[in-house]
Amino acid sequence: MTTFRVGVDIGGTFTDIVFLGDGGERFTKKVSSTVDNYATAIVDGLSELIRERGLQNAGIVDLLHGTTVASNAILELKGARTGLITTRGFRDVLEIRTLRMPRLYDLSWTKPPPLVERHLRTEVDERVDANGHVERPLQQADVERAVQTLLDQQVEAIAVCLLHSYMNPTHEQMIKRIVSRMAPSLKLCISAEVLPEIKEYERTSTTVINAYVMPIVEKYLSSLIDELQRIDIRAPLLLMQSNGGLTTAKAAVARPMNIIESGPAAGVVGVQALVRQMGISKAISFDMGGTTAKASLIENGEVTRANEYSVGGGIVVGSRLLSGAGYTLKVPAIDLAEVGAGGGSLLWIDAGGAMQVGPQSAGASPGPVCYDAGGTDPTVTDANVVLGYINPAHLVGGALALRADKARAAVERTIARPLAMSVEQAAYGAHLIAASNMIRAIKAVSSERGRDPREYALVGFGGNGPLFAAVMAQALQIRQVLVPPSAGVFSSFGLLYSDVAYHFSRTRKALLSDITAPEMTEILAEQEAEARTRLGEDGFAHTQIEISRSAMLHYQGQSFELEVVIPDGQLNRAALDALEEAYGVEHERTYGHRAGADEPVELVTLKVVGRGVPAISHATQAASARLPDSVHIADPVRRAYFGSSHGWCDTRVVNRADLATPHVGPCIVEEYDSTCVIPPGCTGSLDRFGNITIDAAPLAEALH
Repeated sequence: MTTFRVGVDIGGTFTDIVFLGDGGERFTKKVSSTVDNYATAIVDGLSELIRERGLQNAGIVDLLHGTTVASNAILELKGARTGLITTRGFRDVLEIRTLRMPRLYDLSWTKPPPLVERHLRTEVDERVDANGHVERPLQQADVERAVQTLLDQQVEAIAVCLLHSYMNPTHEQMIKRIVSRMAPSLKLCISAEVLPEIKEYERTSTTVINAYVMPIVEKYLSSLIDELQRIDIRAPLLLMQSNGGLTTAKAAVARPMNIIESGPAAGVVGVQALVRQMGISKAISFDMGGTTAKASLIENGEVTRANEYSVGGGIVVGSRLLSGAGYTLKVPAIDLAEVGAGGGSLLWIDAGGAMQVGPQSAGASPGPVCYDAGGTDPTVTDANVVLGYINPAHLVGGALALRADKARAAVERTIARPLAMSVEQAAYGAHLIAASNMIRAIKAVSSERGRDPREYALVGFGGNGPLFAAVMAQALQIRQVLVPPSAGVFSSFGLLYSDVAYHFSRTRKALLSDITAPEMTEILAEQEAEARTRLGEDGFAHTQIEISRSAMLHYQGQSFELEVVIPDGQLNRAALDALEEAYGVEHERTYGHRAGADEPVELVTLKVVGRGVPAISHATQAASARLPDSVHIADPVRRAYFGSSHGWCDTRVVNRADLATPHVGPCIVEEYDSTCVIPPGCTGSLDRFGNITIDAAPLAEALH
């Protein structure tokens, strides 16, 4: 019997499903997302694909899931009614924040409302100093009063964050025992377990977010598992974490903060595996869906990770200087730059008479005008239909017929007529503006961080990524563009490359010259033991567990840290001296300089990552998947518009397999889940891994 691993990724417009068989079988499905209950689209899509492919007797061994449920709860402020217990004098940490502003000169900008209203924030009279010594003991009666106050307010979850609890968690543990006695069914998070790290706002915010989304995530996953069992799918459910590793549903319920940015991470993991397979050392991951476009960097086969990020603050453009817009999460996450430009992004004219694209989106409902589902405002997808890039009769294999006439009428009415231009000029202008908006994300992870994008390969995926990748590469003078197989559902496919991973951290602030090797070894050993226990509970043998260690360091007096790997092996004074030198090298690489020998290096936090490695590599299995089925090309030539330099061109429409013989653009590659456009002057071919490789010629018309 053939067994399958299944990846399911929820997007703002479509829910993507991929079945990967142990014999290399690859089956995919795109269905419209059901915003009112995302589980409905998942279960319906799985049922349809099983029925269409006759997989009723096939065994599903893993179900891997990327979800937006937690992030949506924050974006829409629809999380649980949450209370906060904190040290006296620190009630307003959530509102004071860190005084960072996302727009330096915008005096009208206001902070987002705290996830816990002030009347739901209570204080207890206790004090632990920075070394973990108890200055003022916590009284049981004080805790009971604070807890009862929140219970009277009918909170659904409680977050606890006391001063310096990362050094001494005794008081938080006492509160945990009392809450468990007074309200045993209430969701509770204490910062000493959620994030035992320094920095008061970041620790409080992360603990609050974890409590805020915990009941939502638990309800969603419980409902999803019940629905899956109803259609006789009982495989283990694994969730993609923001850091690119998988976690169990049980662990995701306990630490939902780790799956906030679940969806975008999977595609980057897939690109990482792809470029490793091809031997490409530098690549830019570009994922464009229906609502947003996201870019990330892969260097020397490794993804770039951030140690904290903000959620719910609007579109992220990648600048580290303009942070603070949303709610801070101090957990490892794949470093992404995101802009509000997707297939559903609305086209509009601003007060100055200039055309704009997004960030507002038509979403899954009503969707673009051409979907004929009630939408009246034109979108990027409507513009691409007008330009002839998208086959109206072929989207999602023909399951979603498009009304090209309605798209053309909407673009003409809303854009072309007010700007006194032809419909095709208006549509092409929208296409270029959307591309330029997305180039912002690519620059945010490359040139704005000292990297030359011309040295990188651009990997385009998502429902709209292959349609825009070549024109963006031309503008950035990137020569190599890659479009992987199943590009339109590649985030789901990326789930199949991932392994289970758990991240642990603990603050221990001390100069490297003062701390002893045995003390560091003890802290790391405790975290490693926790990692091995968690992975052992997930079914991994001792020999299937990989452990990596790192330290967050800075020069004494600095406010921000850099992460440096701690090599395997026994720690001794020589190893600590080598760690200090490695920090100097990393500081110089990042900032262009390093301090002298008289500037001491300070340890802030120790980190351990435990990774479960299966007997058969998931990456190897995914890389051996067969190419997706070719589609029927009803019309091998279609008229498409490529700007004033080329005008309307008779454009060949081909399958991916046809590129075994290189094709010079203009050319359109139609597939079940996406459309790839090869502009005039560019050459598309198929490499030995099944990727479309585009040699991008310089762009004839500049993007403004």
